[in-house]
Amino acid sequence: MEPSRLLTDLNVSVWLPILLLAAALAIKLPSIVRMWRDPLLRAVGGLLLFGCAVFVFAAPSTIAWTNRVTGVPNFSAPWVYSLLTALCASWLLLIVAWRNGTDRSAATRRATRQVVTAYAGVVVTLWVLFALADVPVERIRDLDTYYANTPFIREQILLYLLAHTLACSITARLIWNWIRTDGLDAWLRWGLRLLGVGYTTSLLFDFSKLIAVVARWTGHDLDWLSTYVAPAAACASAALVAVGFIVPHAGQYLQEHRRLRILRRRLRPLYRLTRSVTGSREPFNPRATGELRLIRRETFIRDALLQVSRHLDEDLRGRSHDAALALGFPPVRAQALAAAVTLLDAVEARRRSPAAESSGSPDTAYLMREIQAVSQALRRSDELKAVRARAAAPAESARA
Repeated sequence: MEPSRLLTDLNVSVWLPILLLAAALAIKLPSIVRMWRDPLLRAVGGLLLFGCAVFVFAAPSTIAWTNRVTGVPNFSAPWVYSLLTALCASWLLLIVAWRNGTDRSAATRRATRQVVTAYAGVVVTLWVLFALADVPVERIRDLDTYYANTPFIREQILLYLLAHTLACSITARLIWNWIRTDGLDAWLRWGLRLLGVGYTTSLLFDFSKLIAVVARWTGHDLDWLSTYVAPAAACASAALVAVGFIVPHAGQYLQEHRRLRILRRRLRPLYRLTRSVTGSREPFNPRATGELRLIRRETFIRDALLQVSRHLDEDLRGRSHDAALALGFPPVRAQALAAAVTLLDAVEARRRSPAAESSGSPDTAYLMREIQAVSQALRRSDELKAVRARAAAPAESARA
């Protein structure tokens, strides 16, 4: 099968990278709006916005629509090349912001101005060359190779490809260098790897275009590289770049969501015990965030502990702590087990005699603060039984 037919059958769609880039932009947009003065976030926003625009206006249907609306054959060519050049500038601005962080020095501002000036000059030159060129025949998919030998349009094609290659090479090299930096978050490192692969893949777009154009200059026909391979490489590159921006946010969100679920699940034994005290449940809202659900469970538990606090027996807690230490538990674990034993005893005492109170002034600070540790201790029924049995023995035996 011919390469062109094979790549046509693959039916590479430009809409997948558009959707991924738009999703990445939607994720980043709240941070961009909230911290607009941050040059890094502005560069990321520009990158994702121009990335979406490039693929929207590079779609064959959009190219035909733009040419028809403007009434100028091939008007889409300099327009798409200009958007692609602006995208290249946003890559380099992103690198400047990454390398310098919050630095607002004269060198940083100078580097930013140089990037903006250079690529703005490229955009202006693209339009000047298009105005000078004679391109009467509309080409939707193969303009670069069809007009590869046409004066002025030839220089326009070469200019945008060289600008894109330069920006892509610099960005890819610096990202791969950054990946080797120590101390990076695991999700950020994976995101950078995807970005590195994405920008490296983007070079395949440039090489495919350049090889096809040079082949035309030498009288050969490798148009399929420009018409089919280059768009496929561009789509794959954009998808990888978009996912590279999504992964750190999605990964950190999922990691935080999992952490909150684990913390809430660990409170289940203590929650069940305190439900028997109050006879009610924690407020439930299916649309509540994981953090809010955890806060509501913690609040419910602490409120219930206040109701049972006057039944706490400090003497029992001291004996239970000594018993847990004597059984070989480490101090932190012994403290949690002693608090759990005392809490179970207080709940039983409240059931037997709701109006009765323990002697003395119970110390509830540890119980209120370490509800996670106490809840985990409640899971260890065998350990609690052993501690309770030893604490119930004479004080001399517990100390022995």
